[in-house]
Amino acid sequence: MTNPAFFGRVLFLLARTIGFLPLPLLRRLGTLAGRLSYRLDSRETRVARRNMQLIYTDDSPQQRELKVQGILESSGQTLFETLAVWTRPREQALNLLTGVQGRQHFDAALAKGKGMIIAGPHYGNWELLLKYLAHNGPLSLVYRAPEKAYGDVFLGRARGGSNVTLVPAETTAMRPLLKALQRGETVGITPDQQPKQGGGEFAPFFGVPALTLSLIAKLASRNGTPVVFAYAERSAQGFVMHFEPEEPALHDSDLSVALAAMNRRVEAIAKRDFRQYQWTYKRFSIRPDPSEKSPYT
Repeated sequence: MTNPAFFGRVLFLLARTIGFLPLPLLRRLGTLAGRLSYRLDSRETRVARRNMQLIYTDDSPQQRELKVQGILESSGQTLFETLAVWTRPREQALNLLTGVQGRQHFDAALAKGKGMIIAGPHYGNWELLLKYLAHNGPLSLVYRAPEKAYGDVFLGRARGGSNVTLVPAETTAMRPLLKALQRGETVGITPDQQPKQGGGEFAPFFGVPALTLSLIAKLASRNGTPVVFAYAERSAQGFVMHFEPEEPALHDSDLSVALAAMNRRVEAIAKRDFRQYQWTYKRFSIRPDPSEKSPYT
């Protein structure tokens, strides 16, 4: 594409025309989109179905299929809700919040003066969590850059703004993140995104070995930086922001212990409402045995 900046801006403008629709209408449109995706047996549907087969082994096929339908409807809602979060001014996007629970954990962690790592799993609307964090102070956000240049331009507009520094998820990410923590700032990382080979170790996730990101545990162990899990959970009228108590095991000198603890916390969050978790993601595509094929093939 010859002009990615132009197409990225056009894409953002198109998203904004939808994002300013009322939240109830966005959710209805998202539900319909999710149902259509399910009926068309989309890639997302097939991935969600395979994930249900891997982790809910005791369920009947009918029970798992009902879960898949709920996941696709919720994923559709998340998509349309995110258009609103991305394209509305930050203050307007934050008006979608109807409450904040556990804010004392956020404040206590930041008050230690060692910076803070926010572990935000793919649950509820993680983009709204990012808006909230940036509203409360400087935020360095680790993200995986899209393959297309215009997609990166779009995300720069959607996630950027004052107080936000976007840090590509590469091997060079450690240095700017450490500097941000040394300044007492917040670093945002998704704990459940499968890293590249060499970027993590295998740990159980819903009973299945999953290549798990080691960056959070390694950053936390450098100087005892507190790690707080946070998520914006969908509610009837909007979203409720949740901050959970710190996870001491993430500072364990044994990396396998730290990663197992991290995955348990993500599991507990996902179990709050399994439909709001991103089961359309190929979480288990890399296997411990290199000769073993991806379960999604």
